[in-house]
Amino acid sequence: MLFEIISNEWFITALIIWSLPWKGVTLWKSARNKQKKWFIASLLLNTFTILEIVYLGFFQKKKK
Repeated sequence: MLFEIISNEWFITALIIWSLPWKGVTLWKSARNKQKKWFIASLLLNTFTILEIVYLGFFQKKKK
């Protein structure tokens, strides 16, 4: 059952469309904030936006 869902090309396409903007924003903000570890982790790990949402919600540097 799970394999059938994952092999569905519409599901994969939707997952990519969902993931790319989150990853782009996370890479941009972590690079601008000079947070190399977050940049590398987000670049190399594909967590289907879980890592990106955690970074954007809790770990990015806040503006004063």
